[in-house]
Amino acid sequence: MDKKQKIKLLESKIEESLLGGGKDRIESQHSKGKLTARERIKLLLDEDSFQELGMFVTHRTNDFGMSAQKFLGDGVVTGYGTVDGRLVYVFSQDFTIFGGSLSEAYAEKIVKIMDLAMKNGAPVIGLNDSGGARIQEGVLSLAGYADIFYRNTLASGVIPQISSIMGPCAGGAVYSPAITDFNIMIENTSYMFVTGPNVVKTVTHEEVTSEELGGALTHSSKSGVAHFSCANEMEGINSIKKLLSYIPQNCEEEPPKLPYEPQDEIRPELNDIIPENPNTPYDMREVINLVIDDTSFFEVHKNFAENILVGFGRLGGKSIGIVANQPAFLAGVLDINSSVKAARFVRFCDSFNIPLLVFEDVPGFLPGTDQEWNAIITNGAKLLYAFSEATVPRITVITRKAYGGAYDVMNSKHIGADLSFAWPTSEIAVMGAKGAAEIIFRNEIKKAKDPEAKWKEKEEEYNNLFANPYIAASRGYIDEVIKPEQTRDRLIRGFKMLENKVDKLPKKKHGNIPL
Repeated sequence: MDKKQKIKLLESKIEESLLGGGKDRIESQHSKGKLTARERIKLLLDEDSFQELGMFVTHRTNDFGMSAQKFLGDGVVTGYGTVDGRLVYVFSQDFTIFGGSLSEAYAEKIVKIMDLAMKNGAPVIGLNDSGGARIQEGVLSLAGYADIFYRNTLASGVIPQISSIMGPCAGGAVYSPAITDFNIMIENTSYMFVTGPNVVKTVTHEEVTSEELGGALTHSSKSGVAHFSCANEMEGINSIKKLLSYIPQNCEEEPPKLPYEPQDEIRPELNDIIPENPNTPYDMREVINLVIDDTSFFEVHKNFAENILVGFGRLGGKSIGIVANQPAFLAGVLDINSSVKAARFVRFCDSFNIPLLVFEDVPGFLPGTDQEWNAIITNGAKLLYAFSEATVPRITVITRKAYGGAYDVMNSKHIGADLSFAWPTSEIAVMGAKGAAEIIFRNEIKKAKDPEAKWKEKEEEYNNLFANPYIAASRGYIDEVIKPEQTRDRLIRGFKMLENKVDKLPKKKHGNIPL
């Protein structure tokens, strides 16, 4: 075979690989409202930056008639490229080939790019669209999954890992996305579950659809498995790009910065945010958006555990992570889901050198048998542990209530916050004035001629003493009581001062977070 023939063979092989499962199967993918594996990569990466690896790999099994069904690439497209000029590694599963099912050779392709990502310190992005393990390969397929899970775990906290679920993700396939840092799901076309509707019906006799069991809306609002729920694949891919713009390449780098010119940082609108009545709700998003750079808030887990807000933003052009109680939902109390949601986000930010800003307005932990029986103690401790362990710059702003153990948990000075500011409207106490007065002055109220009037009198007395930040400030637990309009200015100065912070944990193999 001469050179021209070899080149012609190569070109035909490349064309075969690019067609994947064939034109008819590609059209079938489009008819379902889904893009192909290669189209997704093209939209994600910078133009002409994709370098494919393993294009000519095929599966190795000859059982069950598989020897006659071999496709170049074997159901997954892998390689590297850039997003906004920054290196990323990517794998995109191809549902048109054996339903995207994972084989031994397929797993090896993914493992190869994960190893390269670790060596070169760059994010891994997985575009998942797979029916699960390839049954014809038996234990070889299961071993391939385990190889991927192991590398997901080793890479955790070293390089960012992002999963986008673009179609089915069932059985063993779900555990790799579960270990990664962020999951993005597409409404109406993607779903995740360990066992599908048919198995559920057989075992538990429940009638449930794939969408109800593990669709994007289910996992973004009920289980919290999905961090983002997107209307279509294009929106999902844009979410990946936006997410990458806030985070560094690896654990040894700083997050990206945008150019910023200092200006008047006073925000008078903040002075009118807190209602006169301490029990009236307000939207903490308004506070966040007035404090950080314009339109920079990128919320994570928006539809899950809505009593706490988490997300990324920029302050003076610099990337920060934001955790904030949300008084507009359940009065901003901490419960099981909100504690786990915030703890996970805090640990991600700490892993990747992203400073943490906390807005606090919390009346305590949610009471009730449902919370206690489902381990609010252990789950609440996860958030406490996450903040206590974090070594990145940390600043807290108390806007209103800071009651009970929740005051300690929400990044107080006592668990390592570097700076703690309070607005004049803040109340720092063991509990609300009404309940405190009833306990402290129980006998006095009981003996009074007018118990109700005495109760209100004692409630006012407790309020005057504790419904302000000045006792905490006199002890040094609050660094400064500031006007709300000064918040942005103080935070920019504070994070600037903390830029070179160095804080090391005691030498140990790893801690034992209460899981």
